[in-house]
Amino acid sequence: MESIQGLESLYLKENTAVTLGKFDGVHRGHQKLIKRTRDLECRGCKSVVMTLNKNTLEFLLTDLERKKMLDNMGISFLVECPFVPEIIQMPPEVFVNEILVARLHAKYIVVGEDFRFGYRRQGDVKTLMQLQKKYGYCLDVIKKERYQGSDISSSFIKRELKKGNMELVNTLLGYPYVVSGEVLHGRKIGRTLGMPTTNLKPDAEKLLPPNGVYFSYVLIEDKRFHGVTNIGCKPTVGEKFRGVETYIFHFDEDLYGKNIEVQLLTFKRPEMKFDSLEELKEQMNKDISLGREYFNE
Repeated sequence: MESIQGLESLYLKENTAVTLGKFDGVHRGHQKLIKRTRDLECRGCKSVVMTLNKNTLEFLLTDLERKKMLDNMGISFLVECPFVPEIIQMPPEVFVNEILVARLHAKYIVVGEDFRFGYRRQGDVKTLMQLQKKYGYCLDVIKKERYQGSDISSSFIKRELKKGNMELVNTLLGYPYVVSGEVLHGRKIGRTLGMPTTNLKPDAEKLLPPNGVYFSYVLIEDKRFHGVTNIGCKPTVGEKFRGVETYIFHFDEDLYGKNIEVQLLTFKRPEMKFDSLEELKEQMNKDISLGREYFNE
């Protein structure tokens, strides 16, 4: 997959099938749009995902996590369109003509029922329908993916994530919630207790569930391990940042400087402060034992 950032280098020679949206989370609703766009490659078009993101500090996926996921889905081009005045103030028809048609050579446009774009969000599905014949593309409108009577959306997922409802979050996403990053040097408290752990410091914009202990999968170089993950500030030892610390079953190799992926499966208990390291060790042993039961080890 080729990634294009900004407008200066935005020009494709090939005819394309383009889907547009925020794609925060690449949840099951987004996946329907992406699959349809990818399927249109059989008609001689390159598939394009164009993201239109507002500035926010609460993303379900970081840019790198989203790129990896879209690459795995077989998309040809990712266009990350900045939320800048040049785009914000562009009238809907100008956006269609100058961006989608002139720069991307869109022959197919794939959007959700509630898609809006252009100056003051004046453009919608009706606008795209009216402009089809004039600009020579076909519009494909995809119905919302629903779960138990509710539309699946990033805001729905974020609400449940903040409650720690990981099973529901993962059902809405269609995959386990991911926290990834480079393994950092910690204070090695876990190693001194006989339970070595890995430490990640997520990007500032990454939305995390409540502080506490979770059972997790850990992906290391495409191999999957079972783990027990603590999210929080480790109040017993007084960390100054909110991190993601994981004990990985049957693994004791050096991971410092390597990138790993932690997939959160279920919330077990809130983060706790203990009076001593011995009490912390005792609780960690209990968590690991319960983790083994959870994974049926």
